Amino acid sequence: MLKCASLYTIELDNHEEAVAEIKSQLEKKLPLLDYSIGIVMCHTEFVANGLVNTICKSLPFETVGITSPSQSVNGAIGEQILTIFVITSDDIQFKPGLAMDVREDIYAPSKTAYEKIATTCSELPSPGLVLLFPPFIAKPGDSFVDDWMRILPDTPIFGGLAGDDSISLENSETIYNGASYKDSLPFLLFYGDIKPRFMFATLSQSEDIKAKGVVTKASGTCVNTIDDKIAFDFFSDTDLFKGNIDKNTRLLLTPIFVDFVKRKDYDGVPVVRGHFGFTEEGDAIFTGAVEDGASISATICSPEDVLQTASKQADLLSSAGNINGLLVFSCLGRRASLMGENNPTAELKAIHDIFNPNTEFMMGYVAGEICPTSIKNGQPTNRFHNFTIIMLAI
Repeated sequence: MLKCASLYTIELDNHEEAVAEIKSQLEKKLPLLDYSIGIVMCHTEFVANGLVNTICKSLPFETVGITSPSQSVNGAIGEQILTIFVITSDDIQFKPGLAMDVREDIYAPSKTAYEKIATTCSELPSPGLVLLFPPFIAKPGDSFVDDWMRILPDTPIFGGLAGDDSISLENSETIYNGASYKDSLPFLLFYGDIKPRFMFATLSQSEDIKAKGVVTKASGTCVNTIDDKIAFDFFSDTDLFKGNIDKNTRLLLTPIFVDFVKRKDYDGVPVVRGHFGFTEEGDAIFTGAVEDGASISATICSPEDVLQTASKQADLLSSAGNINGLLVFSCLGRRASLMGENNPTAELKAIHDIFNPNTEFMMGYVAGEICPTSIKNGQPTNRFHNFTIIMLAI
């Protein structure tokens, strides 16, 4: 048996009142079973004033999570808000961990932290699900996925990078049992008969506005040439921009679809990358890895598309039913599109209206999304995404 409940507070000043509010909601909504865990998302103000630490230390279970500029749970949608998604079970065990200081190396501290837990669970099968809550650091999001795939190659991975409401994301932090970190990676292992379902939505690829090409030279996140043209020239010459950009331009609302057609694990599903900037030489720097031979297409992230794609996938998931609880992470790029319409919580409201009150859920904005694009014969194709909304039903 597995049960979930979402909790929240918007109280920023009175610590005792905020703790009492969270505990009251928990008592009313969810009797705890043998094993419990809390997933925390909060505005950075709750970290700065120590309230997230106070609340987490008051709870009878461990917690993992990240900062987020806005969130939604059952009965609440907000920006300066703290939310907790509680999962409890009598047969699924939850094992949180913390990989310390992953700025230089993700794999070694992650493997050390994982093995510390695994030695205490030697009588159990391998984890059936991993949740990652990476810090926003100077590493491509793919690095977290790739290194954890080295540790658990057959396990689906879901998660989101820490975010905040600044352009640089300099205030974003990860959270582990109330303590906050700039450079460490909280994670959560599910041991037992967990049957996760994943859904995701990027953006529509309208034929009339997208620019298409094939990457002819790239290394990591740096794309040198597309269709044998310098990357900057390729983008500038397309109908999407028509020469109206320069090398100082950052294509903030331009999702770039990437098809990794040469990868051994290619499953036919493109992922989306964000654009970080151009170099003086005209190379394009993306937010995730791109490879030679990958086909790419670019479009514009519109508010209408954000809401339509989110609602469509949420409706599909809701209609399928049999959901004990739901985690939803959406990209800050999608939120940025809605901010242009002065309606930054519109996507949060769309998801809230579909699942509340029948399904306990938590939704928050993140700086990069981690979710399988497919699972075939028990093998997940774990991917890092941008401009994507991802959903985990448990």
